[in-house]
Amino acid sequence: MTWQAKLDSTRDQLRGLNKTIPDTTRAFGALGKAVKEGGTLDFKTKEFVALGIAVVKQCDACIALHVETLIKSGASRDEVSDVLAMSIQMGGGPAMMYAAKALECFDELAQ
Repeated sequence: MTWQAKLDSTRDQLRGLNKTIPDTTRAFGALGKAVKEGGTLDFKTKEFVALGIAVVKQCDACIALHVETLIKSGASRDEVSDVLAMSIQMGGGPAMMYAAKALECFDELAQ
């Protein structure tokens, strides 16, 4: 499966979840908006943190969504790679496997 197909599938799954539990998904969306718009760190930095967590937690869908957002935010491959290196340091071998997936995702979606 390509990373674009993963994004499409994830969005389809989320639409179904939104229809089933709209209050919960709306509240989660509001939380995301609040943490991304407030605080001291800029949006791109917060997305780098989210990508690092996605790698360590081994969430393919999260990796795809946050890599896509980082590309749209102007993140470079070198910046993403630096985040992936820190993720590997914090998450060990399993994080290294997901860091490789995240870099593959970046390369595919950045084309």
